[in-house]
Amino acid sequence: MKKLCLLAVTLFAAFTVQAQDVVKFAPLDASPVDIAYFPNKSVKFKKTDTPAPVAKVIYSRPSVKGRTIFGDLIKFGEVWRVGANENTEIKFYKAVTINGVKVPAGSYSLFAIPEKDKWTIIINKELDLWGGYAYDEKKDLVRVSVPVKPVSDVIEALSIAFTTKDNVANLVIGWDKTTVELPITVK
Repeated sequence: MKKLCLLAVTLFAAFTVQAQDVVKFAPLDASPVDIAYFPNKSVKFKKTDTPAPVAKVIYSRPSVKGRTIFGDLIKFGEVWRVGANENTEIKFYKAVTINGVKVPAGSYSLFAIPEKDKWTIIINKELDLWGGYAYDEKKDLVRVSVPVKPVSDVIEALSIAFTTKDNVANLVIGWDKTTVELPITVK
């Protein structure tokens, strides 16, 4: 009798699962989302086993796919969201200093204005934007001009990482044959 009851419950469950609508998940995005943390396991900022996070960047990673990126796909002199899809978001878990400006702990948008030899990196107070279309310069917290550092090998997918020296975390952005670094002072 127990076996018969168990069989009935199993059959009922199987029919119930088949009767439910199947969830239609979206395919993998062409520019998948990624996260860069500072510090991370490969970058030691303090000599502790589990350092508390200082910064986190959430961004979408478009690929070169044989295209000319800077100066063509991403126009020189125009505001860019530093990625694809929604604007890139940077979160500071504690106050930091960027280009002499104290940036309180909190979440911000990360934009850039690429030029051939330099970029203007922008930390902006506005969040939850799609791209740079509704970008508002009045909400800028910090603007920093940083030099372009060309690289010889193509960086296929937009990449963001942190490097460190002393109490400075460098936010490194690389894509195609271009890298830039934004120094962030952490105390």
